[in-house]
Amino acid sequence: MKIKSLTLIILLFLLTFGCQTVKQKSDEIVKKENEKFGKYLGEQSIKLKMEIGEPNEDFISDIGNEILIYKTKKYGLPCERKFEVNATGVIIGFSTSGCI
Repeated sequence: MKIKSLTLIILLFLLTFGCQTVKQKSDEIVKKENEKFGKYLGEQSIKLKMEIGEPNEDFISDIGNEILIYKTKKYGLPCERKFEVNATGVIIGFSTSGCI
């Protein structure tokens, strides 16, 4: 009985700290993404296209802003980065999804 309890406690301990490690790593990745692509905020979209290339998709949002979508894969996992460009061609926002 004591061995089962001890094993359970150790397992819970490892799971708890394992989840914290995953969260820390994902937070680091998000921080790097924000630093890397945050520099384009306030810049002309032409600069983004020159440095990163043409987007895989683009469309006009409901409010009239252009949305540029860049899709890649890393380790077989899809990564999507979206940049929002206003009517004057200035990047006003970005988001990433699935990028590790």
